Amino acid sequence: MTEEQRILDAVEALRAEVAPLVGTARSMESLKKDLAPRVEEAVRALIIELADVEGDFQMEDLLFLLKKSMRNVRNFSKALDQLRSVIAFAENLEPLIHDSVPAWIARLDELEQRGVFAVANSLIGVMEKVSAAYGPEDMERIGDGLVHMMGLARSFADPKAQALVARLAEAPARVDLGAVKPAGPMALLGAMSDPGMRKGLGLMLELTRALGADAPAPASEAKTP
Repeated sequence: MTEEQRILDAVEALRAEVAPLVGTARSMESLKKDLAPRVEEAVRALIIELADVEGDFQMEDLLFLLKKSMRNVRNFSKALDQLRSVIAFAENLEPLIHDSVPAWIARLDELEQRGVFAVANSLIGVMEKVSAAYGPEDMERIGDGLVHMMGLARSFADPKAQALVARLAEAPARVDLGAVKPAGPMALLGAMSDPGMRKGLGLMLELTRALGADAPAPASEAKTP
C-alpha cells in the first residue's frame, strides 16, 4: 500500500468519525433555529408577567423567604409528620364511613318515608306562629302552665285515674240526646230505683268527698273555736 493510499484511508476514517458529530451539530443548529422564536416569546411573556409584580417583589424578599424556610426546616418536617398522621387517620376512618354512611342514609330515608321531617317542618311553622302571637313573657307563663300540666299528666299514671277518665270519656257516647226529657222532683225520685243512677250518684258523692278533703275550710268554720 502506497503512502498516498494510506493518507486517503486515514482521511476516510476521520470523515467517518466526524460525520456523526457533523450530524449532531446540524441537528442542534436546526433545533436552535426552531426554538429561538419560542424562547424569545417565552422571555417576552416572562418579562411582561414580572413587570406586573415588579412593585411587589424584591430580590431581598426572596432571600428572606429562603432564609426563613431554612430556619423552619424542622417545623416543615413536623408538619409533614402531622399530615402523615391525618392521612393515616383518614385511611382508618374510610372503612367506618363506608359502612356507616349507607346505614345513615337508609335511616334518614326511613324517617322521611314515615313523615318525621314533614312533622318537624310543621312544628317549626307552629313555633313561628306561636312566637309571632306571644311574647317572651307569655311564653314563660305558658311554659309554667305546661310544667303544671305535666304534673297533672303524671297523676294519670294511676290505673284508677285512667279507668275513671276512660269511663267519663265513654259516657257522652252512651247518651241519647233525642230521648232527653224534662225531669222534675218526682222524676228524680223515680230515678232512684235505677241501679245505674244510684251508682252514678254514689260516684259523684265519692268525687265530691275526695275534692272536699283537700279544700281549705271556709273562713266562718276556721274562726269557730
